[in-house]
Amino acid sequence: MSKLISIMEAASLIKDGDMVGLGGNVLHRAPMAMIRELIRQNKRYLRVVKTAGAMDIDMLCFGGCVSSVDAGFISYETEFGLAAHYRKAVEAGEVQANEHACYTVICALRAAQMGAPFMPVKGLRESDLLKVADYFKIVPDPFSGEAVTVVRALNPDAAIIHVQEADVMGNARILGPKYEDVLLSRAAEKVIITAEKIVSTTKASYNPESIDIPSFLVSAVVHVPFGSSPCSCHSLYDIDRRNIETFKNLTGRDGLTNYLAAYERKDRWGNNGRAGDIR
Repeated sequence: MSKLISIMEAASLIKDGDMVGLGGNVLHRAPMAMIRELIRQNKRYLRVVKTAGAMDIDMLCFGGCVSSVDAGFISYETEFGLAAHYRKAVEAGEVQANEHACYTVICALRAAQMGAPFMPVKGLRESDLLKVADYFKIVPDPFSGEAVTVVRALNPDAAIIHVQEADVMGNARILGPKYEDVLLSRAAEKVIITAEKIVSTTKASYNPESIDIPSFLVSAVVHVPFGSSPCSCHSLYDIDRRNIETFKNLTGRDGLTNYLAAYERKDRWGNNGRAGDIR
């Protein structure tokens, strides 16, 4: 049965207050088309999870969609500097920043994947985070009695993952670096796939070993060419530097609304040209 739906329908699967895991890493293969649609639909109080985020989380915070972020790193790559909209939201008390190491986010997702309430983590014993973060605890090892640091599981209500290829059933292939996306798909309650290309189910089933996210984990598939733009997508397109700079310089809600409007037709109804060419 086909799971192929529109991006508007897919975004409606995300409810206010949901914990949402985002695929990709920093400015690479982030699900930017879905990020823009979540803002258009005025989603609120999202609890965002990502090991290393950048424009995706920065934009969601600018759009007023976020209540908390669990992440090891939120910033643009060196060329672009800090995530100013995220920083402003945290400083204003609008967004709770739950600071992690990238590895502790991974451990928290592994706990969710295994149905465990927490996961032991190495390190952090000298970190001040242990004094202020209730998602880390020190407990005795039941076998040796030695102190062990553990991290509370992160159980996303939904994961949004952009891939290069998927079929209508939801079988998805990630070309190039996979980051934490496969783990995220196993930890989340539901998975929304956005894909550059929809391939035949025959192609997907011909080599099942190449499928990174199988259809039985996937709730919805959306065909969105250039769905990571202005971020990159391995083997298909690079970062659109001018567009990113344009976004970073936006001020006020009207500026964001106009920016999103320039993408709306391409995000919602298909793309006859590169979305990253929008200035």
